[in-house]
Amino acid sequence: MENSVKIFVDLQETNSRIASMLRKRCLVEEQRLPVGDYLLSKRVAVERKTSSDFLSSLMDGRLFRQAEELRTNFKRPLFILEGDSLFNDGRRIHPNAIRGALASISLDYGVPIIRTENNLETAEMLFSIAKREQIERRKSISVRGQKWKRSTNEIQEYIVAGLPKINRLKAKALLKHFGTPERVFTASREELMEAPGVGEKLAKKIRLLMRKQYEKSILE
Repeated sequence: MENSVKIFVDLQETNSRIASMLRKRCLVEEQRLPVGDYLLSKRVAVERKTSSDFLSSLMDGRLFRQAEELRTNFKRPLFILEGDSLFNDGRRIHPNAIRGALASISLDYGVPIIRTENNLETAEMLFSIAKREQIERRKSISVRGQKWKRSTNEIQEYIVAGLPKINRLKAKALLKHFGTPERVFTASREELMEAPGVGEKLAKKIRLLMRKQYEKSILE
């Protein structure tokens, strides 16, 4: 066992075979991690997904939110995609949609994806990265991570992406069309409908949100 290597494991992963394998190789600390499934150093956090979980996350919208959280909180975020049934899972998801999601995570969110075949290979990969970070590169480890300083463009995209039904890609398109976040938020319904990817229904929803009075909590 490499007692100088320590990996934080999220509570949802502690009963997995991967956690058991890691305990034989290094120190493992179980905690509720705010972001990711495995924390390997102050700058490296990993979200692990089986092929099935990847597709489920894609369908329910969790996938890109998790990518954004990783990208926001860690300098070197990673996805580990485990298994080889991504394109033959039996679900009615077009292969191009899956390829598009993989490309978006890597290119739009800047989160590399490492493929592994099984639990053993995943555990070996996690340990190898943790050892490299903590011993060879002498990076400390912290549950809170180290937020990566974002550019002005990224901050603007993040603000606009807070609108309903607007992901990071649509936020980029809106900013390119209007020029500034202020113009996005003050645009009329007709102006919004002229932007790429925004139809009448979405434009109406955005304008309704912009005009709606803020309601205080009953606890205030």
